Amino acid sequence: MVRPWLLFTNIRYLLAAIAIICQIIVTPAAANTAEITTPLTDESKSFGVFPVGLNVGKRNVNPSILIRGQENGSQAINFANWLLPYDAVISALKLNVTTLPDGQLEVRSPGIVTRINPQKLRTDSELGLVFSIQDLQTLFGVAATFDINEYAIVLEIPWLNQSSGELTQTETAIQLQGLPHIAPANFNIATIEQKVNASGTATTSASYRGDVVAVGSAFGGSWFIRTDQPNLQNQQTWNIAEAQFLRQTNLADYFIGSQPTFWQNQGTGDYWGFTYIQRQGFVPPQFFGGGFSDPRQRLQAAAVGRTISGKTEPGTLVRLVQGLGDRVIAEILVDSSGIYRFENIKSDNQFLGNNYRVLLYPQGRLTAQPEIREATFSIVPGQLPAGASALVVSGGLRREFSENPSFLGNFSEFRGGIAQRWGLSESLTVGLGGVYDESARALAELFWRSGDLPLQVAVSALTGNKWDINADIRYDPFPNLNAVFTSDRFSSRFNLDWRVSSNFSLFTNTSTRDATFGGVQINFSGKDAFTFARVSLDTENRWRWNLLQRLGKLELTQRGNEIGTLSELIYKLSANSWVDSGNSLLLSYETLNQNRADNLLVLGWRYRSPQRVIDGNYLWEFQLGYGIGSQATGLIATLSTTVLPGLQLRGRYQGVSVNSDQATFSVDLVSSLGLQKGFTPGDRRSQYFRTQGGLLIQPFFDRNNNGKRDQGEEFYTKNPESLLVINNRSIKSFQPDIRSDRILVRMPTGIYRLELDPAGFPPDWQATVDALAVDVVAGSYTPVMVSLIRSYTRLGVITDAQGNVVAGARVEAIQPNQLNRRFSVTNGAGVYYLEGLQKGQYILQINGKSAGSLQLEESSEPFQELNLQQPSS
Repeated sequence: MVRPWLLFTNIRYLLAAIAIICQIIVTPAAANTAEITTPLTDESKSFGVFPVGLNVGKRNVNPSILIRGQENGSQAINFANWLLPYDAVISALKLNVTTLPDGQLEVRSPGIVTRINPQKLRTDSELGLVFSIQDLQTLFGVAATFDINEYAIVLEIPWLNQSSGELTQTETAIQLQGLPHIAPANFNIATIEQKVNASGTATTSASYRGDVVAVGSAFGGSWFIRTDQPNLQNQQTWNIAEAQFLRQTNLADYFIGSQPTFWQNQGTGDYWGFTYIQRQGFVPPQFFGGGFSDPRQRLQAAAVGRTISGKTEPGTLVRLVQGLGDRVIAEILVDSSGIYRFENIKSDNQFLGNNYRVLLYPQGRLTAQPEIREATFSIVPGQLPAGASALVVSGGLRREFSENPSFLGNFSEFRGGIAQRWGLSESLTVGLGGVYDESARALAELFWRSGDLPLQVAVSALTGNKWDINADIRYDPFPNLNAVFTSDRFSSRFNLDWRVSSNFSLFTNTSTRDATFGGVQINFSGKDAFTFARVSLDTENRWRWNLLQRLGKLELTQRGNEIGTLSELIYKLSANSWVDSGNSLLLSYETLNQNRADNLLVLGWRYRSPQRVIDGNYLWEFQLGYGIGSQATGLIATLSTTVLPGLQLRGRYQGVSVNSDQATFSVDLVSSLGLQKGFTPGDRRSQYFRTQGGLLIQPFFDRNNNGKRDQGEEFYTKNPESLLVINNRSIKSFQPDIRSDRILVRMPTGIYRLELDPAGFPPDWQATVDALAVDVVAGSYTPVMVSLIRSYTRLGVITDAQGNVVAGARVEAIQPNQLNRRFSVTNGAGVYYLEGLQKGQYILQINGKSAGSLQLEESSEPFQELNLQQPSS
């Protein structure tokens, strides 16, 4: 059965893909036009039109498409000549199709680049443009089989697991237009978190301190409050440490409350006020994990467009690939000028985003060994793209605490400023402004990255009685040699690093406030071994070192300086030496050289559970040891557990330490409570909500089809990786927190496409919608209720008055309100197949004439045979 919206959706996908591809100038190397030369046999003239499923491997991508073919109940007949709709094939293979100026169709996938003459495509009177099964093999190298049990055509795509060497498909555009939109409430309280610490010694009473955090969303932004409790038992000591409202978009930011200044703070105390940032022509960087936000981070671009160009022989196919892999960004066939040019290539500070390679294939032959040219560049923190600008305006007060602190503190002394940055070129960004901080000051900024030299400069200056100049100058004359000069009002520093080889480096550092030092760093790894060592010596003859060495199940860590040393040897008893969980034996030796020579030797045992919770902590962790030192001897024990949802408990008892014979103890308790959709355990990551949000997805069985969850209707959170797709990616890639009544997903702010994949539906159930557009704002989860309703299937044989089967008959099930309409075309055996029927009454029609009615209720069988007789003419 064909869903009416399926063709429309596929066309929209196709048009979006064409628009994206057309933005990249691509000239294929001597690409030959693929021809459809296989003629259809005479046997194909007896083919009929009927519905089948379409699978890619074991995954169903289309539950029902109309095809032209023939089967005898046990196998396909003349399968090579079966005809499949053009749109269904393009969608299933995820092909990007571009119409070239000469009218040819350029078809790209991760595994093939080819051209098709549209005039040579086959046309079916009922299906429109079609491919035959043989065409799929000839044009795309895709083999196909017919699974009679699944009643589906199975496509085996050779490039599904391909990881290198081929042109990578441009990421499919996210389609949001026309989808039902879900927005969060104007105000939410997402979570409350309480931290408590109790500590003391054998001779002193315990002290208690705490920290309370509350976070939520309001009017498209996040609000955050943190209360410091220096003495948990005395409320007079409590104070508001932070209180902030933050709303961030790609175009503008609003900071209200406690916040850093966008200039170098000249005084003491906190800054409380208002900051407004407006951006034009660029998007700020997205920092993973969420948490604290600094206005200065929002004044720089996530990426700056660069131009990569060069010369080579005409006829050379030039490909631009990203990072160390083979992901092709763009390609061009060099013309008679011998010049290749890639414009607006993004340079950012995310992982390998700055590293590109240019691959040159002589005479356009991809089978030849390419010449490789490096194209590595970065952006200066604070730099903007050419033509972009940023405006920041801020004003507020200084807050300090007196000897008799109040809950809010004391506010005084106005501070504020205004500044603007301009991207004058792809290499130069400047900024000008003025601030008032104890006195009026002018602000000037310069960010420059040379296009020819490996040099980048970032300088900001505040005028006044004493100038405050901050500089960061980096020079990388060679890939393995870099020099960095940094300066602020406190000191100036110069660092030089020389990577002699992949395993050996030399470094030196000089500072106006400290001694000059230099040293070496080595690292190498093998199958069961790893070594890292860093040693330095300064001009005052002070040695400092850090060593980490693993050999099989043994791990040695050692670090030291002029104050003391710490050595720790770990023997892992678990089978996998690279896993930190399981049982381990510990031996440590610590020294302290302040005032007197102290030492402590500890022999112990540690256990870490294989399971971890969503925030990365172990479910259980124990450590027990006995210490023998210069001060005393005693027991040392620690315990940490997150076995209770929403709670983390850490306790430590230390009968002896390296410099004391006093027994000490410490207990930390962190409790987190989620307040959305009822009271639930939190995940102790409330800080992240300051700059990110998430989805709270609750699929449920809507047994009475009223679109809302009623008491007694169960939740369904099984197999979410098969059921839910976010922005064309499985929900598994977002690391969801799956619980019995909800699925929680943390993610940056924005509007996301949430799809419901039929492959994840429970048997005999279906979703009421196929996809949603969900707005995620910082501070809370956006609740999404997913209603699952009963799905009924009816199939049978259509016969005429004489009892003969009727092939090619159109069978329809129509609800009186026309909201639900399903149809099927019988195959050669007269079999029809109606699926996706919902509860209610249907009128049955065969070739437009009434054939009775169908009543579906909750007690009806989900799958049932229903034979029908064709009405007489």
